[in-house]
Amino acid sequence: MEDRVRVVIAEDSVLLREGLTRLLTDRGHDVVAGVGDGEALIKTITELNDQGELPDVVVADVRMPPTHTDEGVRAAVQLRKTHPGVGVLVLSQYVEERYATELLASSSRGIGYLLKDRVADVREFVDAVVRVAEGGTALDPEVVAQLLGRSRKQDVVAGLTPREREVLGLMAEGRTNSAIARQLVVSDGAVEKHVSNIFLKLGLSPSDGDHRRVLAVLTYLNS
Repeated sequence: MEDRVRVVIAEDSVLLREGLTRLLTDRGHDVVAGVGDGEALIKTITELNDQGELPDVVVADVRMPPTHTDEGVRAAVQLRKTHPGVGVLVLSQYVEERYATELLASSSRGIGYLLKDRVADVREFVDAVVRVAEGGTALDPEVVAQLLGRSRKQDVVAGLTPREREVLGLMAEGRTNSAIARQLVVSDGAVEKHVSNIFLKLGLSPSDGDHRRVLAVLTYLNS
């Protein structure tokens, strides 16, 4: 059982909203509110803040009424500015690079971007919600792959070796060093060495502490 987290869900499809609520409550988490558009999301978070009961994380669809374009992600970006302690996990039908980049640029902690198909893997989805609620990242492999293709044209990560780039891509998905080691079939020590080299090449000093991991991912995705 994951640590219990408080969640607000913003999804205009009642069926999907109720489904997400059931997935999370069945795993012992608290869904404190469910709304159907970006305006209602902002209003709900404001009211919860006034009551001193902010959620740990918001799960929001990128596209919501009235235009079904970018209302969800706009609300998410606004929330990151007004309530930076609240994690935001956005769901999208497709990889929308502009929205992913905009959201990632707004903060360096508690950010997630998953394709809706990923919700079918219940454990993976719930783990992502908890990770974002606790200040981590949860980025869909498809999002990472698309942004990686763009970043290859930039200089900021040009100094990384192919293996270091691969490790950084897995870090961007939110994987731990142990999980990366299992994925690449190498030792934990080898992964730690790669991560240290990545920090060094990206100019992230030890004084940044554990935050260096998130900064490295953001450097990579925003390059």
